[in-house]
Amino acid sequence: MAEFPRGGLEVAVELGEVASGPGDLQQRAGALLDSLRRLVPFQAAAINLLDPEQRVHEAVVSCGYDDDTLGYISSRAHTDEIEMLGFTRSRSAMRLGDLPVDRNLIRGWAEYLQPAGFREGLGVGLFTSDGRHLGLLGMNTDTAAHPTEASRDLIGTLAPLIAKAIDPMRSIMKVAQIVGNAEAGVVLTRGGGTQPMPGLPAHPLLDRGSDVLDFAAEQVARGGAYGAFLVPYTADGPLHVHVRITVLVGPRDPPHLPTGAVLVSPHGELYGLTPRELEVLGLIVEGWPNLRIADVLFVTRRTVNAHVEHILTKLGAGTRTLAAARAFRLGLYVPRPLRGSGP
Repeated sequence: MAEFPRGGLEVAVELGEVASGPGDLQQRAGALLDSLRRLVPFQAAAINLLDPEQRVHEAVVSCGYDDDTLGYISSRAHTDEIEMLGFTRSRSAMRLGDLPVDRNLIRGWAEYLQPAGFREGLGVGLFTSDGRHLGLLGMNTDTAAHPTEASRDLIGTLAPLIAKAIDPMRSIMKVAQIVGNAEAGVVLTRGGGTQPMPGLPAHPLLDRGSDVLDFAAEQVARGGAYGAFLVPYTADGPLHVHVRITVLVGPRDPPHLPTGAVLVSPHGELYGLTPRELEVLGLIVEGWPNLRIADVLFVTRRTVNAHVEHILTKLGAGTRTLAAARAFRLGLYVPRPLRGSGP
């Protein structure tokens, strides 16, 4: 590493505070650029997040670039260029002279940056501690004197802190911690797909296209911050076992790529309700009268009346309406479309 740049230690401390501090993603990204400007007196800079579904980079924060340049930065051609230059593989910061090809052969430089008056630039791929590639930090100056070798090397060293600060999974992972016994999970993306939840394995109920995942996505689309329900799951286990599905809604403001998370955990407290009583409770939640419940379950109305009486007693509810409300609050609702769920 080259000689430590002047003010580098203070900038490193500031980046650490930003990475572990409060604020939304854009606020943290703006604070990062404010600090980094003391290392590199740039005229333009951007922190971009990769949308893996669309294969484009979106600027979390940017300054100094004209509209044409920003349009190119958010294009697939720029994403291809980033991959060609190695920023999706290398974790080292690189100036123009460090790149594996001549700068004049780089479209972004030759057609956008150089004509705009820039003379030097620096880029570094942003990777999380668990190896996820998030995007790119780029900055440009109007002089070949900056960035220096020392500032380049220090920014490369600080890149993991920068990645931690702008990780789009950060908010949803923090919210997911409320489900301390989660055994599996996925993240729902803005494009309608899923991504692995860092630190949690996959689960057959959360495979793309599953009824559970479709139902969870509907809950996210309807708004609200939190919801939980039960789903029968009998794979490799005894019959009539339920698991709890928790749906968490992520930040709504762009460029947040995750829209929510879906977690699988043990069913927890069932208040002594049997599988059949849970099924009846689900129909009560959906507003079904006893006669219709009896018809769909192929039992007598007297049997349904007995189930309802047991449910009210076990939930300490004086009415069906109160029982339905408590079922929602306690996550005891088994949605009718999912009562046959399983791999």
